[in-house]
Amino acid sequence: MNLQKVKTIVYFLLRWLKIVLIFIGFIFLIFWILSFTDIPYYAYHSLGTSAGKLKQEPNIIVVLGGSGMPSPDGFMRCYYASKAAQQFPLSKIIIALPFNQTDSFKQLHLMQKELIIHGVDSLRISFEPMGFNTHSQAMNIAKRFDKEKSTLSVLIVTSPEHMYRAVKTFRSAGFTNVGGEPAFEVPSDEEKIKNRHNKQIKSLSFRYNMWSYLNYELLVLREYVAIAYYWVMGWI
Repeated sequence: MNLQKVKTIVYFLLRWLKIVLIFIGFIFLIFWILSFTDIPYYAYHSLGTSAGKLKQEPNIIVVLGGSGMPSPDGFMRCYYASKAAQQFPLSKIIIALPFNQTDSFKQLHLMQKELIIHGVDSLRISFEPMGFNTHSQAMNIAKRFDKEKSTLSVLIVTSPEHMYRAVKTFRSAGFTNVGGEPAFEVPSDEEKIKNRHNKQIKSLSFRYNMWSYLNYELLVLREYVAIAYYWVMGWI
């Protein structure tokens, strides 16, 4: 290969690298601008609420494990699941979290323990450890209630961004009456966390909201990709 060909290849690669970097920078700029608006929050909130609430008492409460335990996400889901369990004392509770070979059923038992701490009877709780994603978890749970799944009502407890896909997946698995209980975070009182010293930033929109909204953008974008994948696979 002569020197001229090497220069041509290097020029071609550098040109495409420049285009890619400009594109990434443009996308980041859009994300950054959107983080100063309420659009990321509304997109995040819509994923959590658009699937709809259950209009009757659930026969089954399914807690999707998410990041496992201990984790902020896991504790939030257990908190909302325990509230639902207290509100609907006759409902069965299924904790769906993939079996982990390194710690066996430890994470499942940690989630169970968290529910028990909040007053849930252990006899109401069972596990779904064999599913490795939302689709396989829904199908495995549907097999348990194969003859009656069309008449049962199911309440899904999961993170807000995951709720739309989870509810649609369970409906696709054969459960006709499915609703969601999204595990939304509750923000702190704005006045309690403001810094009142003149030398420091007082604007919470800059100090906290921007970073939170950037995180929402990533969560929503990732979930949109997952929804598209589930749609292509025919799972929703």
